[in-house]
Amino acid sequence: MFFFFSKLLIFTITPLVWIIALLLISLFAKKTKIKKYCLIASISLLLFFSNSFILDEFMRAWEIKAVQDCELKQSYDYGILLSGMTAPDKKYKRLNFLRSSDRLLQTIRLYKQNRIKKIFISGGSGSIIQKEYCEARDLKNYLIQIGVPEEDIITEINSRNTRENAEFTAKILLNKEQTSSCLLITSAFHMRRSKGCFNKTGLKVDIYPTDRYAGQRKYIFDHLFIPNHNAFNSWNLLIHEVTGYITYAVVGYV
Repeated sequence: MFFFFSKLLIFTITPLVWIIALLLISLFAKKTKIKKYCLIASISLLLFFSNSFILDEFMRAWEIKAVQDCELKQSYDYGILLSGMTAPDKKYKRLNFLRSSDRLLQTIRLYKQNRIKKIFISGGSGSIIQKEYCEARDLKNYLIQIGVPEEDIITEINSRNTRENAEFTAKILLNKEQTSSCLLITSAFHMRRSKGCFNKTGLKVDIYPTDRYAGQRKYIFDHLFIPNHNAFNSWNLLIHEVTGYITYAVVGYV
């Protein structure tokens, strides 16, 4: 039930939904004042959420700071890679990689540099519709195809969200006889919630945030003033993460 309502919540907190709702009210409301205020509010929100500079500042405040390789231990037993970076292409029978696939690229690099001994992939289906899809399994197959030995890849295929990523991964790794060192690898915007969930399980992890959205501040005209439609996708991501973290905190998941 929590999984279903969390997916429903994503829709209701989307800025574009708010803007469209306000525009519709401004069109059909009978009172002139309501029409006026809703139109002003919708235009204001449109300008706010399409501004790249404002988006970057909010992202910068939320994202976990990047970790340099020199700050890591010499080697980790497991690099825990959280899924959420691909979309299956059934027609061509291959994976389409999304922006968050930087998680995977950084994991491969760390593995090739012997910074992590084994790659632990956590993630089943995060979709209400495509319940049979298993991203961890597909990522494992991809890694094998590019030359990573199968014995160096471990998968957890049942988790549907961040909380379950942490719980199911911990059940596997905490059951091992010796204490293992683990490096948690996920996107910078997702790391705050992920680390909180893993801390709750008792599995100690170091963190390695990837694909940061907020880079160096840019004081250029188009970044400061020209609306950018791509900003809406990033706002959806940020609002989803902040709301998810607050929800997890309230119910005791982080």
